[in-house]
Amino acid sequence: MNFVEELTWRGMLHTIMPGTEDMLNKGMASGYIGFDPTADSLHVGHLTQIMTLIHFQRAGHKPYALVGGATGMVGDPSGKSAERNLLSEDILQHNLECVEKQLAKFLDFESGANSAEMVNNYDWFKNFTFLDFIRDVGKHITVNYMMAKDSVKKRLEGETGMSFTEFTYQLVQGYDFYYLWKHKNCALQMGGSDQWGNIVTGTEFIRRKDGGEAFALTTQLIKKADGTKFGKTESGAVWLDPAKTSPYNFYQFWLNTTDVDAKSYIRIFTLFEQGVILAIEAEHEQAPHQRALQKALAKDITIRVHGEQAYEKAIKSSEFLFGNIGIEFLNELNDEELKGLFEGVPHYTISTAELAEGINAVELLATKTAVFPSKGEARKMIQAGGTAINKTKIASAEQVYTSAELINGKFLIAQKGKKNYFLIIAE
Repeated sequence: MNFVEELTWRGMLHTIMPGTEDMLNKGMASGYIGFDPTADSLHVGHLTQIMTLIHFQRAGHKPYALVGGATGMVGDPSGKSAERNLLSEDILQHNLECVEKQLAKFLDFESGANSAEMVNNYDWFKNFTFLDFIRDVGKHITVNYMMAKDSVKKRLEGETGMSFTEFTYQLVQGYDFYYLWKHKNCALQMGGSDQWGNIVTGTEFIRRKDGGEAFALTTQLIKKADGTKFGKTESGAVWLDPAKTSPYNFYQFWLNTTDVDAKSYIRIFTLFEQGVILAIEAEHEQAPHQRALQKALAKDITIRVHGEQAYEKAIKSSEFLFGNIGIEFLNELNDEELKGLFEGVPHYTISTAELAEGINAVELLATKTAVFPSKGEARKMIQAGGTAINKTKIASAEQVYTSAELINGKFLIAQKGKKNYFLIIAE
């Protein structure tokens, strides 16, 4: 199956320039996708483009991942209603290094002729003067052409308008394509469907400047079945960096997708062959409550992003919170992993010195913290057997807790009922 056919059956293909598939079918081609380092981590919204590059390489072509050290300084207006804050060079450099490390996990940089390559557009823009740019690039693309782009029209019609900085973005990206076409034999630029205007500016610039031919392909922008934005949760974006989104919460994000979305996502975000996916779907339809689709999706993508060990911990974390794994499991987690496990649950802080002297259960849960709104309610729930500290039922309201009970010398886990958890941090 060729690259275009692969994207098509997976439901990823959006728009393709005429002649692109014929060019790809002639033999190994080079193509690229750009990633602007606006943060120090990629998020799940970037995974569609990462998967596109993976499929491109698996089809025998040579992928380039462009990190935008230069374009990151400008800001892409596509899909934006307001201008982005410009980043300092120090922050941008830090972000670049982090994004490069993440991209390196997914592509094969040692596969011979079609080995992946990483490029940074700052390398060819750092010595490009403004006068050279407007002479060598600006004269080839008319203002009329630039203003006809949807990303520009929407901003000009809005209240905020558009700065000259953002207006020039499509020229900067167009020159990226020209540079890679000229120096790396890169005939194809790919991206999300919101990038079509910028990509086509590149193909047009190549044609007008050197009479060359280049091609464009875009993928679908992923949305949930209900129309809401993919990759966002109540706590914000789902990041690939485990320090920003814990592997447990990353795993849960995929596990909690709806049946309709899981059917789409398993095609887009895994490398399973068509027959394997159809078999998983059939298994899911036999017993939807077993969530075979979601489990296969969550397992595959968690392992590829975070590794087998992180996946195993995510499974154990789920069983700890909702099953029968005991408190001893938490000793396997470091502080960051433990905090990640309890991300989104109420956190309280108590004094290490006070805990060393001993605090009784009612004081701990109703005075030193707000697990219960009153001592009376705490006492009543304890007597009814509905509370626990570190997964052990509190025997009586007068039971005393000390620093000896702390997990990792820092944490207590309180439970009210089976599913209501509270993290108590001793400082």
